[in-house]
Amino acid sequence: MAFDEGLAERIRAVLDARADVDERRMFGGICFLVAGKMACGVMGDDLLVRVEPTHAAALESSPGVRRADMQGRPMKGWLLVAPEATADDGDLGNWVRRGEARASAVS
Repeated sequence: MAFDEGLAERIRAVLDARADVDERRMFGGICFLVAGKMACGVMGDDLLVRVEPTHAAALESSPGVRRADMQGRPMKGWLLVAPEATADDGDLGNWVRRGEARASAVS
């Protein structure tokens, strides 16, 4: 599966100031790790973002947001955000920062 390289570049720009960001290709897309923990990524045209599992249901009610699943299995604490919900750089930044905060909080 190909992924939106333009979206990946925009995520790189958001995370650029951090020295502890790594990229890995996985799930047919690309994932961004913060301090060794998965924070966000790109799957197809969607942003994949890690969130606090207890906040996921409330965030799913946002336009263009749905729970991520792998092979029909829902992923707890992971959301897919559609391109229309990340078209604005400020909106993308907010979602990436959520993933960054969650990755930083995971032990």
